Amino acid sequence: MQLKEDISDSLRKPAEAALRWINNTQNKQFELTGLVDYEQALEAQSGQAVEFGLVLCDGEICTREQVRIEQIDAGYQVSRLEKGQLDVPALLDPPKGLREAWLDEQLEKYDFLLLLFYRGRW
Repeated sequence: MQLKEDISDSLRKPAEAALRWINNTQNKQFELTGLVDYEQALEAQSGQAVEFGLVLCDGEICTREQVRIEQIDAGYQVSRLEKGQLDVPALLDPPKGLREAWLDEQLEKYDFLLLLFYRGRW
């Protein structure tokens, strides 16, 4: 997984366009936290459609969305891809840095937290 701050310049604008599209179509407020399956997209020629997975979190859950992005004029056309068999599941445990920040934020609000770990997920 490539964390948000490590996303290459060539993928940053397409990833941000995909984030806006997902937030608009799902009426959500996800934040982009990283990319998965992006290696082929790094090798794509300028103007060529790219596919990769977005790791998105909204404070409650983290999820993975597989997208196809094509540059059209000054904008991007984004479409969702069927997930199929993926190395990284659709519902995710938040990346380590986000998990720690979330825990700190929750501990400021509450006296204690109960964390449930079930089948590899928090």
